[in-house]
Amino acid sequence: MNLNLIFNLFVKVLIINCLLTFYNVGCLECYVCKNQENNKDKCVETVRTCDLTEDRCLSEVRWGSTPYWAPTGEKQFYVSKRCASKKLCENAMRNVTKRCDRIWYNDWECVECCNGDRCNYYITLASNHLIPGYVTIFVTLFLALFLIQ
Repeated sequence: MNLNLIFNLFVKVLIINCLLTFYNVGCLECYVCKNQENNKDKCVETVRTCDLTEDRCLSEVRWGSTPYWAPTGEKQFYVSKRCASKKLCENAMRNVTKRCDRIWYNDWECVECCNGDRCNYYITLASNHLIPGYVTIFVTLFLALFLIQ
């Protein structure tokens, strides 16, 4: 094989790799769990790549009675995390606004949303992240265009 053919093949593979990377970077990753007693274990170890229509990570914390009867009326936390759309987040936050008082003797529920890969690691922190994958894509594309010339 001649050197020109190898170089052209390398450039094509590089461009295809960049396009595939760009496709995957566009998808958000969120921590997911359902009705866990705390923000440990499953809630900080299980990650899901969201659908393209889901651009937020939603976290819900509830404080309420245990699922079993207890004579002392015990209460516990229920933590849930998932991918969500902007509209779903807005509706969920609007629906629980009056119940989000965090008073220990009341049953309460709070919802928060954030956008950025794995931004819902902490329950009380809603942060935005610059996705570093975009920097990698632009550098790779620049180098590919530079090598083609």
